[in-house]
Amino acid sequence: MAGTHVLFVEDDDVIREATQLALERVGFVVTAMPDGLSGLEAFRADRPHIALLDVMVPGLDGVSLCRRIRDESTVPVIMLSARADSIDVVLGLEAGADDYVTKPFDGAVLVARIRAVLRRFGHAGGPTAGDGPGQDRPAACGVLTFGDVEIDTDGMEVRRAGEPVALTPTEMRLLLEFSAAPGTVLSRDRLLERVWDYGWGGDTRVVDVHVQRLRTKIGQDRIDTVRGFGYKLKA
Repeated sequence: MAGTHVLFVEDDDVIREATQLALERVGFVVTAMPDGLSGLEAFRADRPHIALLDVMVPGLDGVSLCRRIRDESTVPVIMLSARADSIDVVLGLEAGADDYVTKPFDGAVLVARIRAVLRRFGHAGGPTAGDGPGQDRPAACGVLTFGDVEIDTDGMEVRRAGEPVALTPTEMRLLLEFSAAPGTVLSRDRLLERVWDYGWGGDTRVVDVHVQRLRTKIGQDRIDTVRGFGYKLKA
């Protein structure tokens, strides 16, 4: 993934400079900005492949910046938060972030998370069938229909009641995972592994927030919660 362009927004000079060096050392091209407003300008000017946004930055906070980016693009976003239990984590995910990393973080862990996100996004583009997590999933081709929801697995498009539904690549991957096994309960751990490419335990809040975001787009009653087990798509 050499040459991949990363936008990094962090107001702490030491963290910003150290992280930039660590990412550039493994081949990323990094644009580092100290505040949200300059980060938004850099995003619009450079159109990076991925954005790393600290939650607490001046001018325009990371959550608001994520929301502005998501209004304009489906580029992957990773939030950086100083506390794992912070409400800011959930707010960032609800704003459209695809993942988050807790500070202080190990440089190797951050690089691994960035690469995992980029793999499931097909680098800068959207998801493709057979790419990344879930690649051993039985291929489903054509148009799948669940109630008033239609999923074009070839064109990677979704419609509800005939109207197009805009999904981020992570939301699309999540929906494809559900649609490959309608009526089957999928655990949060399985979804973390298959959709987020986590080879280790992750925070299931990432799954819960994305499921809720997906529900708001395809219908609240389309995905059932099976308490204590996970979620399933109504067949």
